[in-house]
Amino acid sequence: MSAGTRADGRASTPHAADSHDLIRVVGARQNNLKDVSVELPKRRLTVFTGVSGSGKSSLVFDTIAAESQRLINETYSAFLQGFMPSLARPEVDLLEGLTTAILVDQERMGANPRSTVGTATDANAMLRILFSRLGNPYIGPPTAFAFNVPTRKASGVMSTEKGGRIEKNVVREAVYQGGMCPKCEGMGSLNDFDLTALYDETKSLNEGGLMVPGYSMEGWYGRLFQGVGLDLDKPIGKFSKKEMQDLLYKEPTKIKVEGVNLTYEGVIPKVQKSMLSKDVEALQPHVRRFVERVVTFTTCPECDGSRLSAEARSSTIAGRNIADVCAMQITDLADWVRELDEPAVAPLLAGLQHLLDSFVGIGLGYLSLDRPAGTLSGGEAQRTKMIRHLGSSLTDVTYVFDEPTIGLHPHDIQRMNDLLLRLRDKGNTVLVVEHKPETIAIADHVVDLGPGAGSAGGEVMFEGTVDGLRASDTVTGRHLDDRARLKDPVRTSSGALSIRGASTHNLRDVDVDIPLGVLVVLTGVAGSGKSSLINGSVAEREGVVMVDQAAIRGSRRSNPATYTGLLEPIRKAFAKANGVKPALFSSNSEGACPDCNGAGVIFTELGVMATVESTCETCEGRRFQAAVLEYTLGGRNIAEVLAMPVTEAEEFFAAGEAKTPAAHTVLDRLVDVGLGYLTLGQPLSTLSGGERQRIKLAAQMAEKGDVYVLDEPTTGLHLADVENLLGLLDRLVDSGKSVIVIEHHQAVMAHADWIIDLGPGAGHDGGRIVFEGTPADLVAARSTLTGQHLADYVGA
Repeated sequence: MSAGTRADGRASTPHAADSHDLIRVVGARQNNLKDVSVELPKRRLTVFTGVSGSGKSSLVFDTIAAESQRLINETYSAFLQGFMPSLARPEVDLLEGLTTAILVDQERMGANPRSTVGTATDANAMLRILFSRLGNPYIGPPTAFAFNVPTRKASGVMSTEKGGRIEKNVVREAVYQGGMCPKCEGMGSLNDFDLTALYDETKSLNEGGLMVPGYSMEGWYGRLFQGVGLDLDKPIGKFSKKEMQDLLYKEPTKIKVEGVNLTYEGVIPKVQKSMLSKDVEALQPHVRRFVERVVTFTTCPECDGSRLSAEARSSTIAGRNIADVCAMQITDLADWVRELDEPAVAPLLAGLQHLLDSFVGIGLGYLSLDRPAGTLSGGEAQRTKMIRHLGSSLTDVTYVFDEPTIGLHPHDIQRMNDLLLRLRDKGNTVLVVEHKPETIAIADHVVDLGPGAGSAGGEVMFEGTVDGLRASDTVTGRHLDDRARLKDPVRTSSGALSIRGASTHNLRDVDVDIPLGVLVVLTGVAGSGKSSLINGSVAEREGVVMVDQAAIRGSRRSNPATYTGLLEPIRKAFAKANGVKPALFSSNSEGACPDCNGAGVIFTELGVMATVESTCETCEGRRFQAAVLEYTLGGRNIAEVLAMPVTEAEEFFAAGEAKTPAAHTVLDRLVDVGLGYLTLGQPLSTLSGGERQRIKLAAQMAEKGDVYVLDEPTTGLHLADVENLLGLLDRLVDSGKSVIVIEHHQAVMAHADWIIDLGPGAGHDGGRIVFEGTPADLVAARSTLTGQHLADYVGA
């Protein structure tokens, strides 16, 4: 035997291929990164830490994962690349050792109202095949059970091409069976319009009588209404029956306006196509408010909300039809599938069983397959996307996770940690952006970015082991072992918000009094009924301001200044100081650079190649005409003001010539929520999930409300920033507001005046109040999962 071989015949000397065990990043400058160079071990779990906005996502998602995806896309033909999103090369000198990256992010699932948990995870596809094979009576192929496919009937001549010959057959009443309920078209609900909220009959169209967002009579809408013969100056209430029919219901009709051929359509069908065809949750806030005010959704009486036709519901397996099965809690459905003994479809049952068990294993067993995908929280959506990767045979893949513990109770974090370790142990590289110390603790390698956020971040502060991080003098290292103390004494309530007989989703006739004038924290495992209690019984009450986790909708032109309403007083201040119109100081209006239309960049389409984005040479990326930049306020022009960080702008608008109280108030709130490092003109699309939620909080703090409801405000917050958040919550309560927080973070629980714990489990195992009282009483009793974890956290 030669010296280079072992007894089992394999070479004992290291192979050259085994030396590629690092992902090397050299000179990354994406977003706020400052020439970052790191070496990440492959087939290990690496956690990226650092304050919110320090550059973690820029390094992991916008550099490593983005380049991996771009390189994979380049392997496809130019024709196929034309159908893919074009990705620009990240700002980085060198990337070596990349493997295929699979992103599992926090983006909400499905803006389509037809998308459900079942359709998003292939569970419905498997069930449709199962029912088409085993369902009794047999009604047709898998499409017969699909609520997205209508039943079609056809008569006439059918042509079939066979071996170069065309055969023609006459068919009569050929039926192509689908499972869609014909009345609600597979939506499960019918919508009806409240006409009193659609228009004001005392006003004319020119006076703004039509209350639909975007319907301005100054643009094409006014010309369209005139073109179809409507009087714009006549009050809507005095319209004849025909005029009212034309305004509201007219079918698409070709008309000529000012020599241009256009199509006119009544307001209601137009709203149905443009607004109601999308998931209500995914609409922009002002459009969503309009839809919720004008449209009433009622459960379809024909299919009882199941979306399926009577034929699809008539076929059963073991006494249950496909609608019953999709409505079951997944834990129960997994047991039901386990009991089916059908050798003819054994591989299908095994695949379905594995999928459902994965749901349970990942902590989502409380969902049902008919749950609309748009109603899942960011954390639930992320874990649903994880499911398809758990059974994958792929190895040597890079999995990239964005805060996978979001929305998880401390009890469930251990489960998530096990899943991350399982992915790693299969031979994959796992990269995780995370703030929770429980997940940081399981890392093989840690990269800490900082020292601050925004322009004050973007540097590697530490690289190494968790013990090394703990010993390092970085912000994360110093706060890694932080533990909040129970608050003593607690505030006393000034009243109570009474809830009686709450039964939304899994709630079981819950009666509870939520104290007012104090900080109340709602706790419980994911799926225990916290959001159901708030959304079903609190959110719609007068004086309640909801700050939820829904994504901010907006274009790449949207920024903190436009979203918070800050730009309005700034534009007026500039206009007043220079004696010109406010519209000049808007990059979306008269002041915009004519070459880039106020975008600051020019996009060059290269057909099937990647779109090239280059800074506009005319305005040099400043977005405004040169003439507009001549006007100043306090020695600064509008472009310089938009480039200021919030903290600098707060000082600028506080005193002197630039003193603008309305702008200063908004800036104060942005600093309050910990976003002082953002620049006023930074596109919203570049903000992290946590930053977007806090900018929403800053915007909604201006609303006149007595009760503030926050849904997991610690999302995306570094350990060091949680303290600032607690200070903000205290200030809200001390100013006379009532604050209700849905939260899993033990530091927020410990800081509460009153805790309401739901449980004891998730889904039908939850939905009950298992504890009400002070944090100290919860720790002393240790009667619930939350009590046990909080006791461990505070060291009681």
